[in-house]
Amino acid sequence: MNEIFETADGSKSLISENFGVSYHSKHGAIQETEHVFIKAALEERARTLSDISLLDIGFGTGLNAIMAFQWANTNKKKIHYTGIEAYPIDIETAISMDYPNALGMTEALDTPFKNMHKAESGKKIELSPYFSFEKIIQTFEEIKSIDAFDVIFFDAFAPNAQPDLWEVDLLQKMYVALKMDGILTTYCAKGQVKRNLKSIGFKIEALPGPPGKREMTRAKK
Repeated sequence: MNEIFETADGSKSLISENFGVSYHSKHGAIQETEHVFIKAALEERARTLSDISLLDIGFGTGLNAIMAFQWANTNKKKIHYTGIEAYPIDIETAISMDYPNALGMTEALDTPFKNMHKAESGKKIELSPYFSFEKIIQTFEEIKSIDAFDVIFFDAFAPNAQPDLWEVDLLQKMYVALKMDGILTTYCAKGQVKRNLKSIGFKIEALPGPPGKREMTRAKK
């Protein structure tokens, strides 16, 4: 069973039963998502787009998704969200993460988070006028999208836990899935990962990392 723990900013995360690593930084789950994915990816792409196709690798606890949902509604920017997940958590665990409350959402806005976790694989649902949601239960290696996304949240488990997900073959799928000028962000700043991204054709930026990390990576197609 996945073990729940509290991170430094008061938000919760999980230790993966399958891989023995945490879903988020112990220095703050919400702070990490805000820094790495919302600010460095969504806000960056929203400078020139008001309609954004987003791929989340992977859906996990749903924190990235609910924060993207909150951001879309606040900023009135349309997001078409697709989350890929090979090892979905159960709905009871998801609810116990208490993310809507931690994010200051009202009771009415708690329902979209539950609906994300209850959603059938491959069934697109409209969670607000600004946010459509689709969750697909599959491995990342099965992705076959071409020129489909403006943004990729590359939030796979760390290279020491799932090294294959950071190799050229998988990252090439991410490049192909992005539209031109699309961006991929990740908390990972390992030299080999950046070299792999560069070898595919990405333009790499080393950005200041979230709490507890010196750097993160943003890659542009």
